[in-house]
Amino acid sequence: MSFSAQFVRLAKKVLPSPFSIAILLTLVTAVLALLFTEPSVDSEKRHFLQIAGHWEKGFWELLKFTMQMMLILVLGHVLALSKPINAFIQSILRLCTNNATSAMVVTLFTVLLALFNWGLGLVFGAIFARKLGEYAKQKNIPLNYPLIGAAAYSGLMVWHGGFSGSAPLIVSNEGHFLEASLGVIPIGQTVFSGMNLFATSLLVIGLPLLMYWLGKRSDTAAYQLPAVEWEDEGMERIEGAEKLDHSRIFSLVIGLVFLGVVLMKVFDLGIKVISLDFINLLLFTLGLLLHSNIAKFSAAAKKAISGSTGIMLQFPLYAGIMGIMKYSGLINVFSDFFVQISNGFTFPFFTFISAGLVNVFVPSGGGQWAVQGPIIVEAATRLNIPFDKCVMALAYGDQLTNMLQPFWALPLLGITGLKAKEILPYTFVLFLAGLLIFGLTLAIF
Repeated sequence: MSFSAQFVRLAKKVLPSPFSIAILLTLVTAVLALLFTEPSVDSEKRHFLQIAGHWEKGFWELLKFTMQMMLILVLGHVLALSKPINAFIQSILRLCTNNATSAMVVTLFTVLLALFNWGLGLVFGAIFARKLGEYAKQKNIPLNYPLIGAAAYSGLMVWHGGFSGSAPLIVSNEGHFLEASLGVIPIGQTVFSGMNLFATSLLVIGLPLLMYWLGKRSDTAAYQLPAVEWEDEGMERIEGAEKLDHSRIFSLVIGLVFLGVVLMKVFDLGIKVISLDFINLLLFTLGLLLHSNIAKFSAAAKKAISGSTGIMLQFPLYAGIMGIMKYSGLINVFSDFFVQISNGFTFPFFTFISAGLVNVFVPSGGGQWAVQGPIIVEAATRLNIPFDKCVMALAYGDQLTNMLQPFWALPLLGITGLKAKEILPYTFVLFLAGLLIFGLTLAIF
């Protein structure tokens, strides 16, 4: 525990903001391209101007994907703010009778919802943890609140193997930016593969039990619930809108129309329907149906959208990095290195470990796939390794080190009033458990 606390303090001293890291990575990539690639012979521009052109070309290539990822987070947050989700939280609070059981229950429901949508799982966990803290204070239940906060963040260690996982969903879409290299890989070969179902089952069972064990052994000394600005519903006080905006019937009709479209797509395509666009359409539909009117749906979206700022600002920078690597030939330099040190058995492990390291600096599954995906695909092609396993190896590494990288914990910390240094000693234990589970999975399959 003390080691992880020291790790947090060190990270806070040496690591700048994620946006600054993205800029620094851009500069580092540009320098590496200058050092290890040759200028194009059919261009009169100097080498550094060519690299700047590669960056600009890549900068604009993932705008659709950026919007898709912003919507996944925002719409998941909108769902978490709906009355039915709040009622659900109130109903399961009764299961939280002590510290250990509370940690287990929060982990279980957060993990299950994160498998459906990472934004929903993250915000649901945060709201659940906050309400549990208030409930425990009211009922005089001894509670280790930082442990509960860590439990609420546990969904970020399973999300990339679920329905909103960036890399598996990207490669399942026709027209994705690496289609020419690896084609289209249906989610039946990634999310629903035997390997991923094995890893996911271990996580769903093992993480709640681990948190129960920690809850039994952690200190439950009186913990003062942090004072934060907290609105129970948050969306109720809207004035001046048109009557149509507040009409439950109108909202329900529109939601049912969208639901009809969703069901038609499911009946037409079956399991192939699952993609980033479909997940967002489904979340949009559920948001309309679960909020009582359009005014409340819109207000929830307004509150949620601030959490997507990091995606909006950073994804174009990661796309620019991808452009430098792809168009300068730097991708081939990295691929050659991986091919030289790897074989068919070790390459998925190297992918897993490298993805975990990259995620510390690129805290975004989608941004990471944009940067690292081309390298993995090129090396896997040369080593004749199945692309689907490499995609999931990257997904495992990315989600694992979320337990060390508090970037996505910012919404949770804001809602709960906790600090990163308070939850990381416990998420570090989750990290160690995940390292064992994912390593075992890649070794067996």
